[in-house]
Amino acid sequence: MLKGTIKSLTVAAILATGAISAQAADFTIRATANSNENDEDYDGLIVFKNYVESASNGAIEVELFIGTQLCSKGAECLQGVADGSIDVYISTSGGAAGIFPYVQVLDLPYLMADDRVAEHVLSGEFTRTVRKMALENSGDKIRLMTIGNTGGWRNFANTKRRVQSPSDMDGLKIRTVVADLPQELVRALGASPTPIPWPELFTSFQTGVVEGSKNGITDIMGMKFPDAGLQYVTLDGHAYMGALWWMSNDKFMSLPNDMRTIVVDGFAQLQQATFASPKRKSIQAYADFVAGGGDLYVPTPEEKAAFKSAAAPVYDWFKANVDGGEEVFDALTSAVAAAEAELNSGRASDIN
Repeated sequence: MLKGTIKSLTVAAILATGAISAQAADFTIRATANSNENDEDYDGLIVFKNYVESASNGAIEVELFIGTQLCSKGAECLQGVADGSIDVYISTSGGAAGIFPYVQVLDLPYLMADDRVAEHVLSGEFTRTVRKMALENSGDKIRLMTIGNTGGWRNFANTKRRVQSPSDMDGLKIRTVVADLPQELVRALGASPTPIPWPELFTSFQTGVVEGSKNGITDIMGMKFPDAGLQYVTLDGHAYMGALWWMSNDKFMSLPNDMRTIVVDGFAQLQQATFASPKRKSIQAYADFVAGGGDLYVPTPEEKAAFKSAAAPVYDWFKANVDGGEEVFDALTSAVAAAEAELNSGRASDIN
C-alpha cells in the first residue's frame, strides 16, 4: 500500500513538473558561464535553475548558455550584464578586474586559512560590501549576487623541483595572467612571472617557456598538465578560487519582491553547491596526480608562515595601487578575523 502511494505521488510530481514547465513563464533569466558541463560553475547553475523554477512555481524560467554562445571574455560578458543582454554571468576575480579592480582582493595570498573560514566570510557582510562598491562603480547596472568557488584553492605547481620554502621558488618561471597582482606575488616569492594565455600553457610547459603555475588540482588534471611535465605540487593554498556571480541590476530590480527573494535564495543554493563541488572533485584529481608519479607536498605550519611572510609586501602594494584596494582589504581582513573568532569559539565548545 505504502509503495503504491509513493509511486502515485512520484507520478503526480512528474506530472506537476510537466505542467509547470508547459506554462509560459512570467520572467526569464538568461545565465551564462564560459566553462563546460564538468565544471563547478555548471553544477551551481543547475542547482540555481532547479531551485528558482521550482520555488517560483514556474513563474521564472532560467535559460542556461554554457560556453561562449553569449560572450567569451570577462569585460565583454560584464558589458552584456550592464546593457541587459545577459542576466547572470560568473567570473573569476581576474575576469572582472578590468572593471572592478578591487575584486582582486580574493587573489591576495594567505588571508583565508581554510574552507570553513572562506565560506563563512563569503556568506556574510564582506560580499555585501563588494556588492555596494560594484553597484556604485557600474552606475547601478551590475549587481554582485554571491561569491562561490571555482576549482578549490590555488597552489604552486612546477616541472622542476619540490617547493617547501620561498627560497625554492627562486628563478622559477611561473605562469600568471596578464594582471599586476599575481605578477607582484610571484616576484615577492623570488620567482619570475611569465604571462601566458591559458590555451598555450600545456605547450609552454613542454617547451620550458614556463616552469610552473598557480592553479587548483582539478584544473591541473583536467588540462593534463602532468603529461607536459608538471610533476610537483605544493599545497600552500595561497588563494581561494572565488567565483563572482553577477546579475543585471535592472533585471533583478524589475522583479517583484517575492521573486527577488526566490532569486536571492537561489544564489544561496548555488553558492553552497559550488562550495561543495570542488571538494568532491579534488579527491580523485589528487589521487590521479599521485598515481601518475606526481609529488604532492603539504607544507608544515612553519613553512606556510614563511610563505605568508615573504608575500606580505603584496598587501601594501594592493592597498596603494588598486582603486578601492584599502577599503576592500580592510573589509576582507575584518571579516576573516570575525570568522576565525566565531569558528574557534564553536570548535572549543564542540571538542569539550
